Amino acid sequence: MKTLPELLTFWQTQAGKLGEQTLQHIGLTAAALLLAVVLGVPLGLWLTRRPRWAPVVLGLAGILQTVPSIALLGFLIPWLGIGPKPAILALLLYSLLPIIRNTVTGIQGVSPAVVEAARGLGFTDWQVQSQVELPLALPVLFAGIRTAAVIGVGVATLAAYVAAGGLGEFIFGGIALNNPVMILAGALPAAALALAFDAALAGLQRLDSRRLVGVGKVLLVLLPLLGGLYLLPRASSKLQAGFSPEFVGRADGLPGLRRAYGLRRLPSVVLAPALVYEAARNADVDVIDGYSTDGRIRAYGLQVLRDDKRVFPPYYAAPVVRPALLQAHPELRPVLAQLTGLLTDSAMTELNYRVDYLHQQPRAVAEAFLRQRGLWRDPRPKVPGAAVVRLGSKIFAEQYILVEMYAALIRGATDLSVETKTGLGGTTICFEALRSGTIDMYPEYTGTGLQVLLQPSPATLDSLNGQPAAVFDYVKQEFRRRYKLEWLPPLGFNNTYALLMRQRQARELGIGSLSELGQYLGR
Repeated sequence: MKTLPELLTFWQTQAGKLGEQTLQHIGLTAAALLLAVVLGVPLGLWLTRRPRWAPVVLGLAGILQTVPSIALLGFLIPWLGIGPKPAILALLLYSLLPIIRNTVTGIQGVSPAVVEAARGLGFTDWQVQSQVELPLALPVLFAGIRTAAVIGVGVATLAAYVAAGGLGEFIFGGIALNNPVMILAGALPAAALALAFDAALAGLQRLDSRRLVGVGKVLLVLLPLLGGLYLLPRASSKLQAGFSPEFVGRADGLPGLRRAYGLRRLPSVVLAPALVYEAARNADVDVIDGYSTDGRIRAYGLQVLRDDKRVFPPYYAAPVVRPALLQAHPELRPVLAQLTGLLTDSAMTELNYRVDYLHQQPRAVAEAFLRQRGLWRDPRPKVPGAAVVRLGSKIFAEQYILVEMYAALIRGATDLSVETKTGLGGTTICFEALRSGTIDMYPEYTGTGLQVLLQPSPATLDSLNGQPAAVFDYVKQEFRRRYKLEWLPPLGFNNTYALLMRQRQARELGIGSLSELGQYLGR
């Protein structure tokens, strides 16, 4: 199996990073589990004395379990920012239900005769709970803690999306880069951690009640120590960077910059692509990756650092189409060609600004642009049984705008029906959807097609020398040969990768280019 040697090699070369992420993962899980025990057990005990509140409290805890993890993290970020705080709170909320429910179930399972005997001996209610009911309920309670621990290890992988670290960094980087080895490099250790937590707690659960009480006290001391592991890998630096998973792993992303500009002294955290700009805007990080035509650069007062050594390849946008679509409907080719070379960098930046900052709808922005350029036509009446053209996009504003432009052109010039599937996620998802026939077309970038999907040898990259025409021709020919997919001519703008800083900070530090950033970090 070819993947196994590649996986072992990856672990060997990334041993330091793997160790750091593992410690962070254990720390996040342990910290959240400790808080869940400290909060959930007393709450469960209280519910046994206030049974009318049990349906309400357990119902609320159950509702929290049904909230998608990403949605919960997104909800917490405006209040807690990025980093460990929202991640630990989210893990805590997911851990509460099994601990509260098992505490209540365990206490209710204690024999009433035993409780009555304790009361007959003059025990107070607190003594009955702490010295009789709780020790006898501990095996059931530990089952809830086991469940919460396994849930925590799984959900903690999502902490990477809010710069809280953990093994999710490898997982999401692998997804973004279509790299199964990288996905397994994070997923297998995460699964092993879940099994280790569960096995350790299962061993404790099998102890008799007296020994279990003593172990429980040790656990309350051990969990804070494990939670403290999260603090160990943190490095200090003059600047802190926040990068999307795809940028961290791509050859034309962070690895290439480190080789060319010596940015190894720039510590970075991984962030969900949708959060990197907000993190820079709120000063949670100082340097981020972005795209040169993104409207949030202007909106958030950011500055593009010049790529003075031309590390980033050209990223000219162009539609990628299934040839079967053009063969079945040749009238589409001239319709799609209306946008060829029409969108300049400044024009695309302005359109992105309207959507990202002014919060205008992508469809309205696309229509206004087409009207301005004299390309708008009212949609033709729907024809029953007409063939459907399925347009896809990645999950950011620029792609939404382009898809709406193409949809409007097709509806206005043909009798074809149009179906849009926007927000499909990263490059891999859109590309595989196109290959499988789930969609018929989506906008892609020449640099992404080159580096992420084709992944040519270093010799081939050197021969292309970053020349836009040469890169496009190579990508077009290789997509035809390998994937039987067609690249249509570029739209005109070059949405290349870029490193960004807040304008004010960049001016104060005298940083205007990537070389100056490397020099500043090396002082």
